Amino acid sequence: MDGEDDRSALRQELREVEADVAELRDTAVSLRAQIGDRSSEPTDASERAALITAAEEQEALVETLEARRDKLRKLVEEQG
Repeated sequence: MDGEDDRSALRQELREVEADVAELRDTAVSLRAQIGDRSSEPTDASERAALITAAEEQEALVETLEARRDKLRKLVEEQG
């Protein structure tokens, strides 16, 4: 791979990571909304706990992907 191919691959990966971050954020927000929505309230404590755990897992994935995104942005900037 030459330099331009490397930059192109980095930019493509950056776009993919940014899309994943946006999707996971939306999912986490949706899960949190379900927890707070009384009309479709979970039927028991274990269901509520499962929703909270799922939201926390999504948020942890977002943090991991944001760190990857930041590294990719830095690499893209360094390569011009």
